[in-house]
This record gives sequence, structure tokens and C-alpha cells, in this order.
Amino acid sequence: MHDIRAIRETPQAFDEGLRKRGLEPLSPALIALDDARKAAVSAAQAAQERRNALSKEVGAAKKAKDEARAQALMAEVARLKDEAPALDAAADEAGRRLNEALAAIPNTPKADVPVGADEHGNVEYRRFEGRGRPESGRQHFEIGEAAGLMDFEAAAKLSGSRFVVLKGHLARLERALGQFMLDLHTTEHGYTEVAPPLLVRDEVMFGTAQLPKFREDQFAALPGSLDPQAGPTRWLIPTAEVPLTNLVREAILAEDELPLRFTALTPCFRAEAGAAGRDTRGMLRQHQFTKVELVSITTPEQSAEEHERMLVSAEAVLKKLDLPYRVMTLCTGDMGFASQKTYDIEVWLPGQQTYREISSCSVCGDFQARRMEARFRPREGKGVVPVHTLNGSGVAVGRALIAVMENYQNPDGSVTVPSALAPYMGGLTRIEGPKS
Repeated sequence: MHDIRAIRETPQAFDEGLRKRGLEPLSPALIALDDARKAAVSAAQAAQERRNALSKEVGAAKKAKDEARAQALMAEVARLKDEAPALDAAADEAGRRLNEALAAIPNTPKADVPVGADEHGNVEYRRFEGRGRPESGRQHFEIGEAAGLMDFEAAAKLSGSRFVVLKGHLARLERALGQFMLDLHTTEHGYTEVAPPLLVRDEVMFGTAQLPKFREDQFAALPGSLDPQAGPTRWLIPTAEVPLTNLVREAILAEDELPLRFTALTPCFRAEAGAAGRDTRGMLRQHQFTKVELVSITTPEQSAEEHERMLVSAEAVLKKLDLPYRVMTLCTGDMGFASQKTYDIEVWLPGQQTYREISSCSVCGDFQARRMEARFRPREGKGVVPVHTLNGSGVAVGRALIAVMENYQNPDGSVTVPSALAPYMGGLTRIEGPKS
């Protein structure tokens, strides 16, 4: 969420950031809302101060035995007391309107982010060819279904569309990928493994900006009943970014504690409300999928360097799997709501003969921290300031499974197991296709 004080100080810079996002200037409307909030707060405070002053005068009048004046003053105090709830409510309402307006505005991009309307404005940052780019091949669902190890029909009977049942060695391969990624990030990249809750509160989803704007993309769980009055809603996490980032909510950290680096392997749940008709075949866009998440909490001075470090950590997964990929710097029109700058890693899928996103690494500045009230105390100076937050996929396990299947497929229908996964596969070197 944006800082209204910063908007007041540099309204032109704020509006220019929104313009790069394709939005109209909003600083005049926000400043007007803040003026109304200040006026309402001032009115409530002035009435309270007047009431306090009159109360003292009542005491003085009684001491002077001026009963007529004391009675008049007491009547005025009573009137002000009666008006106080309405004045306080007006101040609260003005603050709520301002906060709602601020909460609906996306983060403004960093100066080096390319300006563009959509994915066509993204810019390639670098690429890795790995074992080479196969120019053709079967798609992952053709390989998996032919081997009898990937079953979409059974999943549809259980849960509907956009779910899959993996079996046998393919299920083990997915598990191996997740464990491999966790071990890599914890032993070589300095992340602390966390096993977080998969159900979280409203305020936690608000903290990382899934709510309120993206409510339709989330899955809600109501305790024991479909009646909202039965109890507080819990949300199934769309990514472990949500609980991991919120580990520092409402906290004041010491600068010496930063950076904090967390990783988790969790199921993720997304309604995909805006994805009708897209990637309907296969595992590319599922309601439930598994992902290894990376989250960093830093000082403002550390965040840019940490962003590059996080990207390298995510790239290391694909390099060790020897998968061809490219890194794209997302343009202003393709970035996420909370991001200041985002790198997407896109892995090559020969079945589609194109690159597809497998990781997204974003720096959010203090945007999420303000929503979470996450702060730190600098070594030098007084007071506390918001932390910076970063998140990235390290990487999406289901899409890594797809990439391995398509890039390591063999003419006989089998899939070679990448050497990096050998310790996790119990000596299995190939996932066999159907027997002839």
C-alpha cells in the first residue's frame, strides 16, 4: 500500500508511475481524501480539547460558587460529549475511505522497468541453453497419459476440471523435484525451510495484496458450514508467499536481523477465475499445484541486490536440471499488482515449441510491508521504517515436471531422469512408457 505522505510530497512522480502502469493520475483525488480525513480528525480533536477545557472551567466556576456559570458550562460539556461519537465516526469513515482507495492502487514500477502494455513489451534479460533446445516433441499430457501415469479423467470425477492424478514413478518424480529444490535452497542458497499453515486469515491475504482486489481468484474455506455467519473465513493459500511474507507482520525487527530468507514447499490453490479457455489440456494451469517459494525480508538498501540473488537461486534449479530457459524483465503492463520489478524465468517446452513461465521473482519495496505493518529499527537514526519484501518461485514443481517430461522424452515413450534427481529416485534412471 502506498504512503499518503510520500504521495503528498511527490505527487508528479506518483502519477508518472501510475501512467506507466496505464492508469490515470490519482494524486489529486487521494490528497483530497486525505484532506477530508485530516479535517474530520481535527474536528474531533478540537471538540475533545474544547470539552477538556470547559471541564476545567466547570471546576473553577464551582470553586467560585458561580452556580449559574457552572451549569451553563456543564450543559456545553454534555453537548460536546453527545456529539463526540459522531465526530469520531466521521474521522474513522474518512480514514477508511482513504485506506480503501490506497489499497486498490498497484505498486509503482522502478525506473529501469520497461514500459509496455502487455507481455509483448517484456524484454529478454538472459538465457541458458542447457542440454539444447529440442524443436519438437510430444506434450507432457500425451507422454503421461500414454504411460498410464497421468489421469485427468479420474481427477475430473473427484474434483472437476483443472486437476490431475499422478501415479507411480511420475508421482515420485514430482515429489523428487520438490525435495531437490528445497535441499538446494536450504543448503546452498541460505534459505530457512518453513512448514507454514495452508489456511490463512483475511488480514494475511490483505498483507500480501491478494485481498481485496483478487478475491475471485482465491478459494475460501468456511468452518463446518457454507453459512458465512458460522465463523471466520479462512483462505487456501494461492502461494506460500502469503504465509511466509506475513511471518513478519506487525513486527519491529532489528536491522541486524535482516535479511531474512524463507522457503517452503506447499500445495497452492487458485481459482483461475480469469483463465477460462486457457491451457485447458494438461497440467500447465491447475486449481491445485505444488510450488517451492522463496521470500526475503530486507532493508531498503539491500532489496535490489537481493532481487538479483533470488533470481540466481531460482535459475540454479533449472541449470542443475539442465533445462533450457530464458529470463524476461516484465514490462509495466505485465507486472503483478504488488511488484516494483519482476523477472520471469521461462522454460522451453518442446511439445508447445515455446517458452512458458516457471518462476516469477519480484521485489515489492515497502508496498506489502505497509499493509502488514512490518518494520525494522535502523542501527543509525531514530524511529522505525518499513522493511522491503521480495518473493519468487524456486520453482513451480508441476511446471518443472512438465519441462523434464518434455525435454527428457525418448522416442520409445520413456522419460530419462535428470542426473540431479538420481539421489531422490532410488536409482531409477528412466520412467518407462507402455510395454509393447
